[in-house]
Amino acid sequence: MKLKHKFLLAASASLFALASPVMAQEESGAVEGAEVAANSAAAKDGPALGSYGFDAAGMDASAAPGDNFFRFANGKWLDNTEIPADKSNYGMFTQLADLSNERVRKVLDEERNLETSKAGAVYDSYLNEAQVERLGLTPVNPWLDQIRAAQNKIAFQQLIPVAARNGVRGLFGGFVGQDDKDPESYIFNIFQGGTGLPDRDMYLLDNEKFQDIRTAYKGYLASMLELAGEDNAAARADAIFEFETSIAQVQWTREDSSDSTKTYNKMTVAALDALAWGLDMTAILKAVSPKIDNVIVAQPSAIKAIAKLAADVDLSVLKDQMIVASLRSFADVLPNKVADANFAFYGTKLSGTPQREERWKRAVAFTEGAVGEDVGKSYAARHFPAETKTAMDILVKNVLAAMGRRIDGLPWMQPQTKAKARTKLANFTTKIGYPDRWRDYSGLAVRRDDLFGNMIRSNNFDYDDNLSKLGAPLRRWEWGMLPQTVNAYANFGFNEIVFPAAILQPPFFDPKADAAVNYGGIGAVIGHEISHHFDDQGAKYDENGRLSDWWTKSDVAAFEKAGKALIAQYDKYEIFPGAFVKGEFTLGENIGDLAGLTVAYDAYKASLGGKEAPVIDGMTGDQRFFLSWAQVWRRKYREAALRQRLLTDSHSPSEQRTWVVRNLDKWYDAFNPGKDSKLYLNPDERVRIW
Repeated sequence: MKLKHKFLLAASASLFALASPVMAQEESGAVEGAEVAANSAAAKDGPALGSYGFDAAGMDASAAPGDNFFRFANGKWLDNTEIPADKSNYGMFTQLADLSNERVRKVLDEERNLETSKAGAVYDSYLNEAQVERLGLTPVNPWLDQIRAAQNKIAFQQLIPVAARNGVRGLFGGFVGQDDKDPESYIFNIFQGGTGLPDRDMYLLDNEKFQDIRTAYKGYLASMLELAGEDNAAARADAIFEFETSIAQVQWTREDSSDSTKTYNKMTVAALDALAWGLDMTAILKAVSPKIDNVIVAQPSAIKAIAKLAADVDLSVLKDQMIVASLRSFADVLPNKVADANFAFYGTKLSGTPQREERWKRAVAFTEGAVGEDVGKSYAARHFPAETKTAMDILVKNVLAAMGRRIDGLPWMQPQTKAKARTKLANFTTKIGYPDRWRDYSGLAVRRDDLFGNMIRSNNFDYDDNLSKLGAPLRRWEWGMLPQTVNAYANFGFNEIVFPAAILQPPFFDPKADAAVNYGGIGAVIGHEISHHFDDQGAKYDENGRLSDWWTKSDVAAFEKAGKALIAQYDKYEIFPGAFVKGEFTLGENIGDLAGLTVAYDAYKASLGGKEAPVIDGMTGDQRFFLSWAQVWRRKYREAALRQRLLTDSHSPSEQRTWVVRNLDKWYDAFNPGKDSKLYLNPDERVRIW
């Protein structure tokens, strides 16, 4: 699925089955009380950093910065840190996410005692594990019986929109989003689906690791069928796997699916019906919404082939696949025998995570998924002081100004393109901390004694809310992340950059920290998100968020030449024997890192006003700037998780994200690596884009 949002870190959102990402809905008013929050962004219970924002004790001074800058900056932290048993990876992001969860837990523990609190009711329903176990599969059985009752493929097709509304992924997915070439309008988007493994290569590549995953996946399919009460589970699991393998063979690659130009294929519903012979798309989409008349199909050849495969396969296979998909989607609110089986494959086998999170952590996540902005409103009021927003706003303006100067000075960009790029930059919207308008959950019914029902009603609520955008004005005030999320993103269609409250704290940002550390941390993040609007995909959108050709041919040629050099650089990074970073797939994020760090450095130097930065702990300002960047990416992975990320995550691994410094002349000046150093690049080999 192509997303017009580019995230700093891999987004946790799943592929939506005929639904959309949860975003804010209308409720007027700002966060009350945010300005009276007592603590600064450097929370007492946050990461233990030095007095100026950098943890020098976590460095490994014995490592040569020119051989492995990641190790030099983070070596002792890496040696002394263990990945918690309930995590597939651990680093600065997860450390702050844990802090955010603890804070949200305190909010929800108070909300549980309020009869009128929807968040408290949802949270309470999840914590009642005894009732979930007592009910068993009773809540989901009526839906499973509906699937079993389908006597023909017409009846099965009628279940597809119902499944989607309930939150069950199917043969294809969809959501209402901006029309890339008519950005003032919403349109229904359709993308390929039909597989349960995270990536098509896991079905297709012939190597020992993936063969082991395929064997385990077939065992998982059989176990889910058995839990649903089905017989002959092993043979039926084999049939599902064979069907999904045939789908994987026709799916587009992630590289093609991330291309904004290739995935913009607008057509009428009648044209889609003719394309997707084998599925009655007119009937399916009419059941989704009578307002759908045109659609954008992300991967037309895949949708066409998947429809034919569905027409040819036995009805029993489609029904069995939907039964498994349903238990997978609802596993978290079903008894432990289902949730544990689901986690054993997706959590342990695919990601290497030994154990599930404690129930309270899962309860927090579930509540945030259902009524996240209600929780976020309280979070922001308690943990996002006004001084942080003010300081962040200044820093953003400084980085934007630095990007403008960079554009002016580009030797490869034509004057007319520079003028348009400047206009685009001037049209940026920056969202900091929390929404100006909060989502209204008054139409969502929740019950303290009905966890499964709360999930279904929440999924229905989000689904209906997304569809209600058709024919309505754009919700430019809407957020794609909660205030308590440790991440940031760029939204091409809205020409905006967004920084939730939870990321605006150490090690990323502290108004009281050293400027070098702030600019190397959150400054580079700001630059990263700004540059996404000018990366290999973001550059295709003009100042109004419209997908268009606004660069000259010479601009495109120069940009693509630099991009190919960056692809080649990252293609050489071998993470495991025979397993490399995919330079093309990660190009947009690598450009973001390179440009973000470059622009943030310029902004940092400008912030000094011509003065020399102080030397702290024997380190110059430039050294602290680059070390701060490396500190942000402190992270350890379990092997299985990292192997999966090489296929599914458009971001390079954290260590290789740190290595982007080898393209910046100022890094060489700061650390003076020898020409025989492993990270050393000759000046003519250093990739320079912005």
